[in-house]
Formats: sequence, structure tokens, C-alpha cells
Amino acid sequence: MGTGYARPLVSISLSSFHFSTTSMKTKSVLEFADVKAIAAAAEAEAIANGWAVTIAIVDEGGHLLWLQRLDGAPPISAHIGPAKAHTAALGRRESKVYEDIINGGRTAFLTAPDVQGLLEGGVPIMKDGFCLGAVGVSGVKSTEDAQIAKAGIAALGL
Repeated sequence: MGTGYARPLVSISLSSFHFSTTSMKTKSVLEFADVKAIAAAAEAEAIANGWAVTIAIVDEGGHLLWLQRLDGAPPISAHIGPAKAHTAALGRRESKVYEDIINGGRTAFLTAPDVQGLLEGGVPIMKDGFCLGAVGVSGVKSTEDAQIAKAGIAALGL
């Protein structure tokens, strides 16, 4: 009869592994104060131009940290903005890159998993080669969406 405990099938000795003595890399992270600063600057850019948009800010994993739909912004923009931000964060590049890929004829890219918001207006927040998150904006022309996102990120002085 068994004891009710499983026996390991494989035993690994850690003595066979080489562990580096160098320190681990560090990276910055978005704090809530950063998110609020980005949102305020993006909102100011939109209002200064009379644009009714939705502003979404996500962390490096594409998880929503901030969603703000300005008065008059189309309801669908509350879905498109976060999708653009999600795509920019996970891809670590502007969502416009994916729009250009598709418009260039590589329509098979539409089948890529977990990728939405394949339109200009999602911009990653990069520092020291690391993606900290992204801003996605929707509601006006895609070039104007990107302008608002970049104005928000500029508030961090990166």
C-alpha cells in the first residue's frame, strides 16, 4: 500500500547550475502619480484641440490602469482606446506599426492571438529599453489620437 505521497520521478542537483554573481537589472514602473500625470496631459491636449476622446493607460502587461471618456466621445472609443494601449504595451511599439503591416498586405497578421486595436493611437511608454505600459486614445483621426497619447507620455519627461 502507498503512503499517499507521490515520489519525485526526477531529481535535480542545483550544484550543476551556474548562478551569476552579477546583480539583476532594475526597471522603472508606472506609479499612480505617473498615470495621473499622463492622463492630465493627454486630456489637456485633447481639450486644447476640441477633441472628444477616450484615454486609456495600461501597464506593461496591457492591464488597464486608467480609462477616461471625455464628454462627447463616441461610446465605442471606450473599447478601442484600451485595445490600442494593450497592443502597444504587449508589442512594445506603436499600434500604427501593426496597422501598416496589415495595410501593406499582410492580412494574416489579423489572426495573431490577443492582438486588438490594430489602429494608430496606441503608444508604448518606454524608459531605458523597457516598456512601462502604454497609452491608447480613440475618438478622432488616428494621427490625432497618437498626438494625444504622445502628449500624455511627454508629461513624464522621458
